[in-house]
Amino acid sequence: MSSSRDLLQTLVAFDTTSRESNLQLIEFVRDYLAGFDVPCELIYNEQRSKANLFATIGPAQLPGIVLSGHTDVVPVDGQPWTVPPFELTERDGKLYGRGTADMKGYIACVLALVPSLVNASLRRPVHIALSYDEEIGCLGVRSLLAELQQRPVKPMLCIIGEPTELKPVLGHKGKLAMRCDIHGQACHSAYAPLGVNAIEYAAELIGELGRIGTRLKAPEHHDARFDPPFSTVQTGVISGGKALNIVPADCRFDFEIRALPAHDPSEVAQSLQAYAEQHVLPRMRAVSEQSDIRFSELSAYPGLATDAQSEAAELIATFCGSREFGTVAFGTEGGLFDAAGIPTVVCGPGSMDQGHKPDEFVSLEQLTACDAMLQRMLLSITE
Repeated sequence: MSSSRDLLQTLVAFDTTSRESNLQLIEFVRDYLAGFDVPCELIYNEQRSKANLFATIGPAQLPGIVLSGHTDVVPVDGQPWTVPPFELTERDGKLYGRGTADMKGYIACVLALVPSLVNASLRRPVHIALSYDEEIGCLGVRSLLAELQQRPVKPMLCIIGEPTELKPVLGHKGKLAMRCDIHGQACHSAYAPLGVNAIEYAAELIGELGRIGTRLKAPEHHDARFDPPFSTVQTGVISGGKALNIVPADCRFDFEIRALPAHDPSEVAQSLQAYAEQHVLPRMRAVSEQSDIRFSELSAYPGLATDAQSEAAELIATFCGSREFGTVAFGTEGGLFDAAGIPTVVCGPGSMDQGHKPDEFVSLEQLTACDAMLQRMLLSITE
């Protein structure tokens, strides 16, 4: 019987950086489950280079519990690692390697639970859901959820094992990432008024974004469960211009909205687009009719706000032994599960303080505690 530590060693060795395929890992899990006579379903992307995995143990006709994790990890490029990132290194009670905290540690604990699951008399099923491309916009899980929505019985709970130090998390903000392309008219900088300076008009729009962000900070919009307690807007990438003596014809910037669950982030994008069309584009087209401003969505996922009085909250409190419900600053697939009608919480081993960084680690203590939490879950649904 493989321990969670041994399974984590195997999982870390698969380079499942989002730009790579995750199929070797998924096929390992498929074969591991097959060893316990547990069938699973693979849901591939269009290129068949990546797949989600979904498996059910127990009475599938009843509402059960989903144990969900993403298989992809963030890149190690340019990070000063002191250990091999795709080998598990144990040192002073810590297990180092890319994905140990975010979130292969949890997946290892879930897989280590499988022998106990298949030998138990389950009153409810346990589902294992593994996704791809979470790190680049929660892309892969959407096709898995589309499959689940076709089924007659919805799960009663989803536990997403993102690193929370096994504290019960009921909420996170949603995110909308947008791109704005500004097309003006180039000319020699000596005749700047005859051109349409795309960079300067982009700066106007970015300034308006800042003003929108300031309005979102108003106390009436606050939700004290979150840090910061308001929706935020920021511009993270900008490019434009060819040379200093050429009025730039093109500029592009990317911005994001991190929205409280009660706030629709598309309202910010719509507000900026309205400002562009009413106040900026007419001045651009007065000089050149070919001027244009285009907005496009890069990625989006909804927020999560599970009620502290809900059955889902009560269940995770029982499993993890704490009613200290909280929220996290980072996003998860939880909002998508919740939007699909599956009550969702976030609780897993390790801390995001170590996630995405060089020498990422999860402690053996956290891994063992996660094993214990999953055993308590199993006990609660065993006859």
